Amino acid sequence: MKWDKSKLVSRYVTEGAKSAPHRSYYYAMGMTEEEIHQPLVGVATCWNEAAPCNIALQRQAQSVKRGVSEFGATPREFTTITVTDGIAMGHEGMRSSLPSREAIADSVELTMRGHCYDALVGLAGCDKSLPGMMMVMIRLNVPSVFMYGGSILPGKFRGQDVTVIDVFEGVGKHATGEFSDADLKEMECCACPSAGACGGQFTANTMACVSEAIGLALPNSAGAPAPYESRDEYAAASGRAVVELIRKNIRPRDIVTRKSLENAAMIVAATGGSTNAALHLPAMAHEAGIDFDLHAVCDIMRRTPYLASLKPGGKYVAKDLYEIGGVSVVLKELLKGGYLHGDCLTVTGRTIAENLQDIKFPENQDVVAPITKPLSMTGGVVGLRGNLAPEGAIVKIAGMEKLSFEGPARCFDSEQECFDAVQNRAYQEGDVLVIRYEGPKGGPGMREMLSTTAALYGQGMGGKVALITDGRFSGGTRGFCIGHVGPEAAVGGPIGLIKDGDIITIDAEQGILDVKLSEEELAARRAAWAPRLNRYRAGALWKYAQLVGPAVKGAVTHPGAEAEEHIFADL
Repeated sequence: MKWDKSKLVSRYVTEGAKSAPHRSYYYAMGMTEEEIHQPLVGVATCWNEAAPCNIALQRQAQSVKRGVSEFGATPREFTTITVTDGIAMGHEGMRSSLPSREAIADSVELTMRGHCYDALVGLAGCDKSLPGMMMVMIRLNVPSVFMYGGSILPGKFRGQDVTVIDVFEGVGKHATGEFSDADLKEMECCACPSAGACGGQFTANTMACVSEAIGLALPNSAGAPAPYESRDEYAAASGRAVVELIRKNIRPRDIVTRKSLENAAMIVAATGGSTNAALHLPAMAHEAGIDFDLHAVCDIMRRTPYLASLKPGGKYVAKDLYEIGGVSVVLKELLKGGYLHGDCLTVTGRTIAENLQDIKFPENQDVVAPITKPLSMTGGVVGLRGNLAPEGAIVKIAGMEKLSFEGPARCFDSEQECFDAVQNRAYQEGDVLVIRYEGPKGGPGMREMLSTTAALYGQGMGGKVALITDGRFSGGTRGFCIGHVGPEAAVGGPIGLIKDGDIITIDAEQGILDVKLSEEELAARRAAWAPRLNRYRAGALWKYAQLVGPAVKGAVTHPGAEAEEHIFADL
């Protein structure tokens, strides 16, 4: 078909005499005249050789391009970075992880703007790359389809399914003598047998489920493991779908609304997903000019039933969910129960209720419970507030039995200090370990604490101590671990004022995080407090620390849609 490009941004580089120099570049790359005058579709991937999460994205991108071409548009492939948490975890490299979300969104934005692409298919594999790619889709507001690269196949260790989280916990078992060097070596060699992101309901799979629930991805595209060839057909279908969205002028901000964000929070709750969703959903909302902070996310989670028994709180991995029908099964149960907003638009051009019309609940399985018999009546993530967290904090309770804890503070001013104490067993049962100066500004970068929490669990102390931090946790963290405590220590938050021995009270049922200090004592300590410098006085992390906002609003680095003077798609 012949396209009218008068309202497509690619007209600036493909149409009229003024674009002759630009077209000469396209001819240099072997493009035909027909391809030049079709809509230009950016096919962005986070492919790299850093980790298995991203290694299959290049292959899948070729299928996306095939789908775009089949439906009469012209794909232009490009890549951006990823920082993979499994590699970055437990050392200074983890400071790069959350800032990479902004770098991904910003670099895709700059590429799209610089080359005037009309639409976007974004493929991502590891934790921060999923929200980063969805954020830029909403920011640019060009017709867009998101596609997850797929999860890893589960490893087998002595007859049991295992994931990389088991290896992190194996480090704790090694420290206690429960694992020998040979045991740990055996586990590390079999835990990750294929391409794909971590298999449990950690951050990558959580945000993959979000991509379907919020309507930016094709139904069931989040489920197939990375090695499955069916994933390539989902990729081709995503390419075809984005061309249809150009024709119909359906854009991300038609799809991402307050109600679809609530749907996204519901799927996190119903699957026992990662606390990191309470950072990423507010950041995605920010790109659309919607106020949807940590507490809004947690309010939805508190009143959403927990249905899917997925690791780390449950028994199964992403492959198991896919094999019984995928994310759509959970969404359909939420719809049947009157929770899901069924009238939200999706990238199919239909509503989410229409997409789910033919989904039947699978019998003879216990991966997903029916809405009439949920695993629990509240979702897996709870928001907390109190004099220790005036801006709030978050805890993942999926799979936990004990929902309150009180004990003396044991304070550490970095993750490494706490990890060393844990490895050396220099703590007591009943302690509340406090890790501070690890927030978005103070870290900088808001590190995940999986190495420390997994070591505690490996030592058999997962329910016997609590841990609170102004940093954050991996989606694979389990136990009484409270993150995102705000305001963070670096800006004078109460978490920076407490001392060893102060009594901390945590109540996940009532949503409370308090320290037993009077307002007068806190004020006196605040008056004596002085800010401290971190080690990053130049470079990307310094720049991030200057720009980043509080965790409660998603740790974002720019004013968002409310301050826009134009939308890229309408230039």
